[in-house]
Amino acid sequence: MTRVTPGLDPATVAGMNDNTKITFIKEDPWRIFRIMAEFVDSFEALSQLGPGVTVFGSARMPPSDPYYQAAVELARGLASHNLAIITGGGPGIMAAANKGAALAKGKSVGLNIELRHEQKGNRYANVPIHFHYFFSRKVCFVKYSIGFVFMPGGFGTLDELFEVLTLVQTQRIPAYPLILFGSDYWKGLLHWMKSSLEIKGKFISPGDLDLMKVTDDPQEVIDLILDYKRRVGPPDVMPKAFA
Repeated sequence: MTRVTPGLDPATVAGMNDNTKITFIKEDPWRIFRIMAEFVDSFEALSQLGPGVTVFGSARMPPSDPYYQAAVELARGLASHNLAIITGGGPGIMAAANKGAALAKGKSVGLNIELRHEQKGNRYANVPIHFHYFFSRKVCFVKYSIGFVFMPGGFGTLDELFEVLTLVQTQRIPAYPLILFGSDYWKGLLHWMKSSLEIKGKFISPGDLDLMKVTDDPQEVIDLILDYKRRVGPPDVMPKAFA
């Protein structure tokens, strides 16, 4: 009789040989220490930086693209007001935002994770932090930010958009500014969300889409986040998502 470890699919266990089963089960508890170390190291570094703004966007965006230039501009403006700029640490939009922060002689944070094809740390991050686990990296994007900018991007950008949007919608974190940069890029998704999620399906409430602001102006991004910082600022208590 095969003894199945809780949380493991019986079919998966059945397909393992005895050595694989033993190694898998014995190594798993040790992974907890690796996870803990990743959180401890990143929390210690990021907690010293003050409030930040996370900028998401495509790793494939070339420096010649206007969106790249806009990311440099808005990050430079935010960093000049003593806001740390946090990105995924890679190329494209991430490099652009880190470059803008570095040009302002500000805190330019790159939360890098090595991927097989496209992710390499960019040279503009003066606070580079390396991750093995996606989930611990995702926590750090949110935990130390008071604003989020979503530039055009692919699956990773969309993943972060919907995760942060869900945390705000469910009031697990405060209603931070969520800014979609590039009205032409985002309009199709927003139209689908309005028609299919809100009106037809009633899967979201009226007003949920108002949690996001769309703009094409880097200065408006800066103004919106600085206004939030002035009026509200970092939360007085730890948000429920991290408490």
